[in-house]
Amino acid sequence: MSAPAPVELRDAATVLILRDGVEGLEVFMLRRNLNSDFVGGAYVFPGGAVDPEDRHAHLEPVCEGRTDADASRRLGIGSGGLAFWVAAIRESFEEAGVLLAYDLDGLVDLDDAASMERWAHHRQQVDSGQLTMVDLCRLEGLRLAVDGMHYFSHWITPEGAPRRYDTRFFLAAAPPNQTPLHDDHEVIANEWLRPADGIARAEAGELTMMPPTLASLQAIARFRTAAEALDAAREIQQVPVVLPRVIADGGGVRIVLPGDPDYEAPQGSPDAAVQGDWMRIADSQKVTGFGAPEPA
Repeated sequence: MSAPAPVELRDAATVLILRDGVEGLEVFMLRRNLNSDFVGGAYVFPGGAVDPEDRHAHLEPVCEGRTDADASRRLGIGSGGLAFWVAAIRESFEEAGVLLAYDLDGLVDLDDAASMERWAHHRQQVDSGQLTMVDLCRLEGLRLAVDGMHYFSHWITPEGAPRRYDTRFFLAAAPPNQTPLHDDHEVIANEWLRPADGIARAEAGELTMMPPTLASLQAIARFRTAAEALDAAREIQQVPVVLPRVIADGGGVRIVLPGDPDYEAPQGSPDAAVQGDWMRIADSQKVTGFGAPEPA
């Protein structure tokens, strides 16, 4: 029997939207549809695959304060880096109704009663592919707020998972005058969470989270305010890639991170990995800083 074809590794982008709550820093989270064929029911940040339309030839004129050369250098790739910022903004608009963009008065106001219906229609048009982000910017006279989004983490789904993503994580401040609301399609609930509370609820089994999600919460939990987290992300010089591995463990499998003494152990059966083991992380693994695994 021939070996199964390798799973395509797709580029993806995710954004953690931050605000200052009554008891400190909060991050906006969504719950994926229970019937989703990938991590159904998991709590996630807005994000998804980088679509061909996100790689539009004319991104720079609608992006504020960041060129493709700058974005690509920041991600450590030759070109096309700006598409990751644009994809994160698009996904945030589609899934959460948050549009990280400027009009002539600053960050766009989506809560204005006079224009709410128009923006809801635009959101549906972007979600259905009728409008690209470049189209939306030209139509509404916007510039995407890529200058306020800071790259801080890079995860690759391990081999053996049913879907694999090469995902870049960004931080951004929640825009004023925008009330997030899940799309009730891909995602079915939303919640502002203190990072420490999200971690505790995941560890208690109340919330399901993937390892990169937990790691991201751990990374921002030490900051008191959104400004502190964004300032720290702005100063990062190098973002390490985190590639977990599914390894054989007795009669099953488990996930290990770089730095774990068992990281080079034989790979576990892909069939076992498909059964959801990517949804839990190895015991005692912790992440420090912004996405860099703590050596065991």
